[in-house]
Order: sequence, then structure tokens, then C-alpha cells
Amino acid sequence: MTLTSFYSTSTPQSTLPVLVVGAGPVGLVAALTLARNGIPVRIIDKLTSFHPGSRGPAIQPRTQELLHQLGAEDMLRATIKMPPIRTYAYGTMDVLKTWDAVPLLEPTRHIPYANPRLLGQNGTEKMLRAHLSKYGVKVELGHELRSIEQGDNYVVAHTVKRDGSEATIRGSYLIGADGGRGACRKQLGMTFLGTSRKETPTVTGDVRMSADGLDTEHWHRFGTVENTVVMLRHCPEVAEENDGWQYLIQGDNLDVERLLASKEAVFNEIAATLPMKVHFTSLVWSGEYRPNIRMVDRFSVGRAFLAGDAAHVHSPVGGQGLNTGIHDAINLAWKLMLVVKGKATPSLLDTYSAERLPLVAEMLNITTGLLDAGAFGSDAAWQPRPESLRMLGINYRTSSIVLDEINDPNDRAKIPAYGDPNDDSRSGRGLVAGDRAPEAAGLVDVAGGEHRLFDIFGMTHHTVLVFAPSVEAAGGVLSVAKAGDDLVRYVVVLPGSAQIDETAAAESRKTDGDGIIIVHDSKGIASAGYQTETAETRAVIVRPDGWIGGLVRDADGVRRYFTQILA
Repeated sequence: MTLTSFYSTSTPQSTLPVLVVGAGPVGLVAALTLARNGIPVRIIDKLTSFHPGSRGPAIQPRTQELLHQLGAEDMLRATIKMPPIRTYAYGTMDVLKTWDAVPLLEPTRHIPYANPRLLGQNGTEKMLRAHLSKYGVKVELGHELRSIEQGDNYVVAHTVKRDGSEATIRGSYLIGADGGRGACRKQLGMTFLGTSRKETPTVTGDVRMSADGLDTEHWHRFGTVENTVVMLRHCPEVAEENDGWQYLIQGDNLDVERLLASKEAVFNEIAATLPMKVHFTSLVWSGEYRPNIRMVDRFSVGRAFLAGDAAHVHSPVGGQGLNTGIHDAINLAWKLMLVVKGKATPSLLDTYSAERLPLVAEMLNITTGLLDAGAFGSDAAWQPRPESLRMLGINYRTSSIVLDEINDPNDRAKIPAYGDPNDDSRSGRGLVAGDRAPEAAGLVDVAGGEHRLFDIFGMTHHTVLVFAPSVEAAGGVLSVAKAGDDLVRYVVVLPGSAQIDETAAAESRKTDGDGIIIVHDSKGIASAGYQTETAETRAVIVRPDGWIGGLVRDADGVRRYFTQILA
């Protein structure tokens, strides 16, 4: 049964492979990853219309890489650079200071996306929905989750539709991505450990407006926390007329209830703080910001899993919440794909919580530290961020399903995962199984076509990079390859000077697209990024989520890796 036919003919008696509850970016990415893998999925949300707000707009470099590998490059083209922050003398347009909260770095051969980019959450969701619709899957609005029940081989979600009628959805697995206030975590009886902070009163949202002398190239900050701070960032996805702005209003004596009760109150607060004439068109949305720093102590109960804000909520300082949730979704979805297809045992799903929980805890500590450094609207809270927020050093080195036969176990922890993204040589750093798989372009196949690794990697398959001095030397590892196996793609990476005989070339042409590609590393970029020597044979196994699952020397190592992944 195809995705579209399952979606259109599903009955109460049908067992859906995966139900996703929550249609924000996290739920959409989970559903899209599954749909791209041919897994029938439904995605529901209690809202009766899509949220219009920009909310969390930051897309970190590692997340950009994952969206590329998910086939959503159009989203990356729609992003804008993070503008420098500009603060003004009270009541004037006199510039006090202009600075970058995140220092801009040049892309490198191995890190093509070096800087955070911005795309309002409404724009992110709209584009993800468009991708999902290509697979015949549409978000089902007006489905409010009321309860969850589970059996040995199923999970049932009981919902109430917008017309008051009840519905029952039976699935093999459930992904709860319905946010920090959602029902999934509560229905599963999971604790939400952490604190709710009482910080300076803050209201944030989107507004359509124009103001004389207010350029679109900066993130503007007016006023003082002792009085009122207004921060404004041009947000093109808010309105087609290009007059959308994301705002933040903060002050020690701010009357939050008054601002939330009336759009005129928001307009007046902004107008009173800005030192120029302002014309308002409409208030798109507004909400109170209260810092919550919480997370669950496990990411699953039985056949139900949590992802994103349903499992952890962050301070917005640092722009990690949406990104961490997307990483959750992808980590879980590729594993669910293998289990649903019968290619892996359900025990693989235990590694979702084992891999993600310590990383989320670490990131919560970092973002909480940034919050402690200063109020959200203060100068201190907007000082240059640590490089770890780019998320390029996030790794699964300690995972039970990662295999490293190259690095000494005693040395792996000493090798820094977080390094300077501008250090193109990676000097002083090593590549460890569990690390992010670097990009490399300049790979030329036998027909003269040029490839880049980020276009070869994908959420539908493992990629085995076989670095070898010759096709013959790669033969041992290639003996593991199975014809017609669409879950594993093999790429033989040869030095630029290596010769390919006609037999090997013909074999490559015959199997290209069916599991094996032979390429020359014409510029030496791949061997530099993966730190291989010309004369050695080595296999690098890249997981569907773009992290290195295995660093091995031979066919036996490849077999050992897949033995712990596949059934």
C-alpha cells in the first residue's frame, strides 16, 4: 500500500505505522523523514489553523546540513543572515554600539554552512508542509489528543475533532511533538524536571509596521530594561508586503496582561519607545515569554516517543530549542524507519533516548548559562556566543551502536569535538566514530560527473565511504555490498591519481544508483576531511542522520557495524 493510498483509505481497523502528534517543525521533520522512506504516517494537531508567528527563527549550521540532506535546500535559500545588533542612546537614534551576537565565519571545504541563519517558524512550517504534501501527507488540524493507550504491538490515540466528534487512531508507534504544554507527555505520565524562572516581564510577537529611518539590516534595540526595551528585527516571511517585524518588549515594570489584552497597547508601547514616527498595519501575534528550563528523564514509554519541546524546553538565548528538536526528530525517524520495515529489531529504538538525552542535558546547561549571564533584553545576554551553539561538534561517541576501530578507546574522549569551524585543516583534531560527517566536494565519477558528499548522504540510507588506493584494494569491503540493497550505498573514494580499468568503470556504470559509486577525490578534500592516507584502505560508515556510525578497516568491520544495527 502506498503512502497516499494508506492516508486516503485508512480505517479504524487499520494499524498505521507511525502517528505524529504535533505539526510544528519537529513533528513535520519527523513525518517528512518517515515519508521519504516510504513509511505511512499521519500527523495531527489540536490547532484549527496554522500558527502565523515567526517565534524561534534561528537555524544553526548543523541543522542547515541536516535540512540539505533531507532534501529541503529550498528552505536554506529562504533563510536570511543573522543581522548585527544595534543599540541606541535612550530616546534617540544615536548609535551606541553595533555588534554580532554570533561572529560570522567563512564557509570551508568541510563546513559549507558556517553561520546561523534565520527563517521564521511560520515560514519553516509552511515549507516543510509543502515537502510533506509531495508524499500525499497533509496535516490534520483540529485533532486534540485526549488519551493514549498501549498494547504489546500497538498504541492508540483518542482524539476529539473540532466538531466535537471523537476519533481513535491506532498505530504501531506514536511520536509526541506537541510542545512543552502538549498532552502527550502528560498522558504518558512522564515527569518534566527543571525550573520556571521569574525574569524581567517580556512580551514577544510579530507586527506589521513601518517607521522612518528604521533599516532592515540590523536587529534594533531601543530603551533600557529599567524603563522599557523594544527590540525589532525585520522578518520578511511575516507578510508579503515586506513590512513584518519580530518584536520583543521588556521592562521591569511592564504590564504584560495589558499588552496581551490589546493590540493598541502593543502599538503604543512600541511607539512610545521608538524615537521616530511609526505606522502600524496589524498585530500578527503576541505572547508572554517566561523562561522554562525543563526536560524529561527519558524520551519514551513503550511505543510512544517524545521529541522537541515535548521532551525539553530551553531558554531562547542561544537559539537551540527548535534545532535540538529537529535533531531529535531525525535521530528517531531513521531508526523507526528500519524497525517498521523489519530491517532492525525494536531494541534499536532504545538508542534514541540513550543518544539524545545526554546531549539535550548538555545544551540545556549551556543555554541556561547564557540566560544567567543577563536578562534577555540586556547587552550581556547578546554578547558573542560560544562556538558550541553552531552544533557542529554534537556527537554520539559514547553510543552503544557506534563502532570505532581506528582510534584508541583511551584517546577518543581527549579529541575535541567542538573546534574552530574556520580550521579547515582540522589540525589538532581527530575524527572519531560518532562525530558529524564532514562535507567534501570535487568527487568525480568515471563518467566525469562531479559529486559532493552532502548530496550522496541522505535520510533514506547508510553511506559506506571506502577510501582506498585502488578499486582492487576496495574489493574486500565491497564484498559486503548486496545487489539491490537500497538501505546502504557504497562510495569508493580513490586518490586523484588512481587509475580505473575498463572493467571497474563498466561495473561502476552498471551499479551506479544501485548501491556502488566509484569516484576520484580530485582535489583531495575528502581524504583531508576524513583524515585518510593515500596508501591505506579504510571504511567510514555514515548513518542516515549524517553522523559517523563506524570507522573500520575492512569488510569484517563493516559487518560488525551492521550486525548491531540491522536485524
